[in-house]
Amino acid sequence: MAGHPRIWAVHHQYDENLQVIDDLIEKTDTDYAPWHIIPATDLGLALLKVNSALVKALEDRIDKKNTDRKSSTKKEKNFNREVHLAKSRMVQLESSPPDVCTKEECQQSLEHRQFEMIEFHSILHKRKIPLIIVYEGRDAAGKGGSILRISRFMYPFGFNVAPVGAPDDAEKKHHYLWRFYKNYPKAGHITIFDRSWYGRVLVERVEGFCSENEWKRSYTEINEMEEEFTDNGGGIIKFWLEISKDEQLKRFQQRVADPLKIWKITEEDWRNREKWDIYTRAIDDMLSYTNTDYAPWTVIPSDDKWYARVKTMKTLVDYGQSLF
Repeated sequence: MAGHPRIWAVHHQYDENLQVIDDLIEKTDTDYAPWHIIPATDLGLALLKVNSALVKALEDRIDKKNTDRKSSTKKEKNFNREVHLAKSRMVQLESSPPDVCTKEECQQSLEHRQFEMIEFHSILHKRKIPLIIVYEGRDAAGKGGSILRISRFMYPFGFNVAPVGAPDDAEKKHHYLWRFYKNYPKAGHITIFDRSWYGRVLVERVEGFCSENEWKRSYTEINEMEEEFTDNGGGIIKFWLEISKDEQLKRFQQRVADPLKIWKITEEDWRNREKWDIYTRAIDDMLSYTNTDYAPWTVIPSDDKWYARVKTMKTLVDYGQSLF
C-alpha cells in the first residue's frame, strides 16, 4: 500500500482515535468557542458549511458588540455594586502596624534574612519549583531597592528580573498577557517582575490605554493565568508596596535634589501623582478582585523603607519554609 506508514496506523486505529476526538470536543465545547461538526464526505458541501459558519460567527460578534454598547450603563452599575461587596475582602489584606525597630536593627535583620534567601533559593532549585515574584506599588514606593536586597545572594543564573514598561509594536500585536508568558521562569528558577500584567487594571485603566470592557475582563483573565501557573507546580508571591502621599512627595523631592537619583523621576511620575485618588480606586479594585488563595497579595506599608525590605524578605523566607 502506498503512503506513509503513520497514515495507515491512524486508519487502523480509527475507532480508538474517534473516542479521543469525542472526548476532546465534549470537554472543550463552550458558548464562547463552540465546535462545529462538519461532514467532510462531500468536500464541496463541507467548504460551504465552513464558510457559512464563519459568516454567522462574524455576524454574531457584531450583534454582541452592539448589544454590549447598549448595556454598558447597566454593566457599570453592576460592577460598582460588585466592587462595593468585594471591598469587604480587603479587611484580610490590611497589614498590621509595622514593628518598631531602628534602622540599624532592620539592617541587621535584613542581613540575616539575606543569608536565609540562599537556602530558600536552593530549595526551589532542588525541587524544581518555578517561582514568580511580583512587585507592584506607587511610584517611589521602593520596589527597586527591595528587589536589589532580595536578589543580592541569589545564584545569578537562577533568577531573572523582568522590568515592565509600555509594550513595543511587536507586543501590541498579541494579547496583552503574551509578553509576560515569555518571561515565565523555568523549573527551579525565579522571575522577579518589576511591575507586571497588573498594569492592565492600573495605568492602562486610568490612562485610557484600553477599553472599559477590556480592563474589567482582565481580572478574570489574570486570575485564570495565575491559577494555571500554580496548578502546574509553580508559585506566585505578589507584593503591593503602599506609600503615603506625603512620603511620596518627600522622595520625589529627594530625587530631584540628588544628581545620582534625578534620573529616577520623570514628568509621568508627577502626572500620576495628580491622579492619586483615581489610582487609589483602581488599586483597591485590583486587590479586591485578584487576591486569591493560590496567589494572594501581601500589602506592605513602605513609608519606612527598611521595615518594608525586612517584611518582604520575611514573607519570602516564610514561603520557603512552608515548602519543607
